[in-house]
Amino acid sequence: MTTWIAVLSVLGIYLARMVELRAKRETIAGQVRETRTLTWFVVTGTLMLVGALGEFFWRKPEWNTAAFALGWTCGLASFAIRRSAIAALGKFWSLHVEIRETHEFMRGGPFRWMRHPTYFSMILELLALAMILQAPVALAVVTFLFVPALVARVRTEETALVEKFGDAYREYQRSTPAVIPWKGPTG
Repeated sequence: MTTWIAVLSVLGIYLARMVELRAKRETIAGQVRETRTLTWFVVTGTLMLVGALGEFFWRKPEWNTAAFALGWTCGLASFAIRRSAIAALGKFWSLHVEIRETHEFMRGGPFRWMRHPTYFSMILELLALAMILQAPVALAVVTFLFVPALVARVRTEETALVEKFGDAYREYQRSTPAVIPWKGPTG
């Protein structure tokens, strides 16, 4: 029974993420700077799911309530942070690096803690799958695929934001962590 609870949990988290990706939102179209990293993020998430399930069924770990609870905590935090970021950005939200003519500089909501909360939520989601299925090998392999895409995406987005907002964004970069909220909120 616990096997199916773990499996259905990660399938539910993954499915909820895919549904969220396809959700229609009222946004303002802008210049798209880059689209490949979105594909890479979806591929790494799918590889994480498949790899973690494979590792789980191959290793057949003992049920670990703490790992399961911590995994669900990461999964729920992931959705809460992502939804909060989407709500804060509103019509400026995009799955791609996309800057609009009327783009507004956002420093509220989760952006007080980190410049890229959606990417932090993706990290939490990968950790959730790994913890629920107790799949450290899958997490290690996926990390090698995910991190280069994340670094490329953050660099592209940061360049676009500096171009749009100049010194105000540079100051934000100096005061607010990029992806991991390692210090208290700013502004």
